[in-house]
Amino acid sequence: MTTVLLVRHGLTALTGKLLLGWTPGVGLDERGLAQAKAVAGRLAKVPLDAVVSSPLDRCAQTAAEIAAVGPDGAARPAVALDDRIGECHYGDWTGQELATLAKDPLWKVVQAHPSAVTFPGPQGEALRDTQARGVAAVRDWNARLGPDATWLLCSHGDVIRAIVTDALGMHLDMYHRVNVDPCSLTVIRYTETRPFVLRVNDLGGTVDDLLPKPKEAAAEDEAGTEAADGAASESVVGGGAGVFTPA
Repeated sequence: MTTVLLVRHGLTALTGKLLLGWTPGVGLDERGLAQAKAVAGRLAKVPLDAVVSSPLDRCAQTAAEIAAVGPDGAARPAVALDDRIGECHYGDWTGQELATLAKDPLWKVVQAHPSAVTFPGPQGEALRDTQARGVAAVRDWNARLGPDATWLLCSHGDVIRAIVTDALGMHLDMYHRVNVDPCSLTVIRYTETRPFVLRVNDLGGTVDDLLPKPKEAAAEDEAGTEAADGAASESVVGGGAGVFTPA
């Protein structure tokens, strides 16, 4: 089972004001840097086989903070940049105020029928293509790193929502129902038969369930999985007991 931790970049001075898209040179502000350091601290004990980021500054800076803090002070892998998890190419909408764009007739289509949207202008991208490249990147990295890997992807709100929507088996037209805040943590575990969405838009609390298990517990799990004939890919009827961490 490959576990993917998806983290949205931290705040910039323009987040929520402009549709940044691929606008160059927009990095984290003081709030965003604090958010990045906080999520890096939360994940410090979680071993990561790779840290992969959108090439845009706000993501690369967030990923660099996470890569700088590893278990027991050990160095994490260098951040790998992947254009496929870069922000949607919003074309002529790039850099415009959100309040202005909300008056454009296309805005209603984006809200109600995003799978039909191609953003205007020669550089505009279809949201369905944004989803396709994002999901392809996840699948490629899963295959490259192997079934026992845990790795982190740092990307953008629309890209992460599109990946989550795919993992949930939902149509892209429902992706606005998934909320992804700055520096939130989303976790998807990919098995041979299906993905399991473990967390969405998680902004705080323990991450003990993401830590490697002691050898004895791991051996018991392996034996139990073999006895259950592939239970790792099955969903527990009734919901199961989950993970309990004593206070």
